[in-house]
Amino acid sequence: MAKKLVTDLQVPGKKVIVRVDFNVPHKGDVVTDDNRIVAALPTIKYLLENNAKVILLSHLGKVDYKKTEEEIAEAKKKNNMVIVANKLREHLPGVNVIFVDATRGPALEEAINNMKEGEIVLLQNTRYEKGESKNDEELGKYWASLGDLFVEDAFGSVHRAHASTVGIPTHLPSAAGFLVEKELKFLGDAVENPVRPFVGILGGAKVADKLKVIDNLLEKCDTLIIGGGMAYTFLKAQGKEIGESLVDDEKLDYCKDMLEKAKTLGKELLLPVDTVVADNFPDPIDGPIETEVVDVDHIPADKQGLDIGLETAKLFAEKVKDAKTVVWNGPMGVFENPTLAKGTNAVAKALAECDGTTIIGGGDSAAAIKQLGFADKVSHVSTGGGASLEFLEGNGLPGVDIIDEK
Repeated sequence: MAKKLVTDLQVPGKKVIVRVDFNVPHKGDVVTDDNRIVAALPTIKYLLENNAKVILLSHLGKVDYKKTEEEIAEAKKKNNMVIVANKLREHLPGVNVIFVDATRGPALEEAINNMKEGEIVLLQNTRYEKGESKNDEELGKYWASLGDLFVEDAFGSVHRAHASTVGIPTHLPSAAGFLVEKELKFLGDAVENPVRPFVGILGGAKVADKLKVIDNLLEKCDTLIIGGGMAYTFLKAQGKEIGESLVDDEKLDYCKDMLEKAKTLGKELLLPVDTVVADNFPDPIDGPIETEVVDVDHIPADKQGLDIGLETAKLFAEKVKDAKTVVWNGPMGVFENPTLAKGTNAVAKALAECDGTTIIGGGDSAAAIKQLGFADKVSHVSTGGGASLEFLEGNGLPGVDIIDEK
């Protein structure tokens, strides 16, 4: 069944609670990347233009309640939403954006009760509440009592069953915002109804992090490319010596099963044919490092693979060039280091030049594509690394599942 969209709600004069993802990177009082704020603007502007009273909730950073009171207080101070309120005002000139330094209580309730149509109230960081991440029933019910309707537009948080993502819509009529709609359309069409050939690219450190994704994508795509640290476990599963490279020894049998599954299904599972090796992991991570390129049958016993080699980059790029649908999640190497970023850069460039639908599944891949200036040359860059990964695994998303059906 299709989910209700914000356009299905009667919003004029209503207090509409919107869960947004304003978990933006920042240094001190300065927001260093406002992409997530920009991504939420279409839904916010729609509600304002249709005379709603807009109540925004988001988390920012982490607050670990297992730590000392002093550390908790420091985390809250560091992740105060006031910096987001200031940035939001820049994007909405002429709109009254009221920041309330509270997550509950009389001051918040008074601010919301006094709202006019076309105004915004932004609450303090939802993670200031200990019950947020536990989906505390009382907290979700309280937040729901502040509004008339709920709109879910925080794709980066829909894989978490929190009070602000699941608790609120348990008690209110709900719908998806434009950002969540866009994310689900791109990822859903790619995985369930792709134009072929469909190429999946997975990277990152450990096989264990992407067990279900590998399994699920292998059934959906025509070619599955494996790069990054996880590739060395697959290479070892093939009987190759991988030196000091990262390996998940407990997942060797799983990798053998996936290699066999690919053959059984008639799918192509592509692994690196050469690799960039070094004596040690770079320290600092972006510091100078001496490397050499070897084929994967001759990785020295005392060295570790840290990026795909030139021939592998060419091989992967060729597959991407001819694809009609590409989904990429995870870098090809230690891309934070300029010397070890060439493989990731090559894949990013190939996606930028591909004529098909190209989707970046958030996280490090999204950071890489933006860093290289290719973000506007791909079809879609997901705002939610964890959520997109859960989606690619074929799992449900609690924050989406709870939304009312049309």
